Amino acid sequence: MPPDHRLADRRTIDLKKSATWQGIEAEVMRRISERVWAPGELIPGEVDLAQEFGCARATVNRALRQLAEAGLLDRRRKGGTRVARYPVRKATLDIPVTRLEIEGRGVPYRHTLLNREICCPPDSICEAMDVSQTTQLLHLPALHFADGKPFLYEDRWINTAAVPEIQDEIFSEINANEWLIEHALFSRGDIRFSAANATKKEAKILQCEAEQAIFIIDRTTWNKDQSVTSVRLAYAPGFHMRSQI
Repeated sequence: MPPDHRLADRRTIDLKKSATWQGIEAEVMRRISERVWAPGELIPGEVDLAQEFGCARATVNRALRQLAEAGLLDRRRKGGTRVARYPVRKATLDIPVTRLEIEGRGVPYRHTLLNREICCPPDSICEAMDVSQTTQLLHLPALHFADGKPFLYEDRWINTAAVPEIQDEIFSEINANEWLIEHALFSRGDIRFSAANATKKEAKILQCEAEQAIFIIDRTTWNKDQSVTSVRLAYAPGFHMRSQI
């Protein structure tokens, strides 16, 4: 049966209607998922795709860059762009607002600031935040409660050089986690997940048994080359975490 050129023409028109970078991204993903372009295959160049979609080369570049960052394309300088042979599925991790996380469970939230001081941090924090041992940081350990029970012990250090306005906040109405999400810019972060036995201090604060297994998140955020905050989050026993891919 001869090809139906009307369908081909209609397809070209549809592609050109979708000539935003999001539309191009969706079409490239379709071709990958439906094996129009097989794993490891070299796909058309940006100039050819721009002509096909009827758009600027920069629009195609942005779409392909997004897919490369998602692990679906392998882009090599002077080597073209190929469909990733072994696609990397990346988890999407957000910095949650603890208050909303607890209220989302349908229970009341409150928090208590356990201490507030400007002091030199321990060596582990100096290394994580890339500051000298004589640097003065704001130390804000706090406890978050869910339905009156300890939910999360937050041991936080803040670089006031990155967010000087935080020194005026007394944290009576808002916790440091929520304040930083609302006010502090960050461009990247380092996150480490682990299971650990609760120290005596953590067990006392979280009202659990010493040496009982708890979930730990160590997170440091940066704004370009300047560290913003480093926090150790120790969750009460029974906590579980979900993500998406």
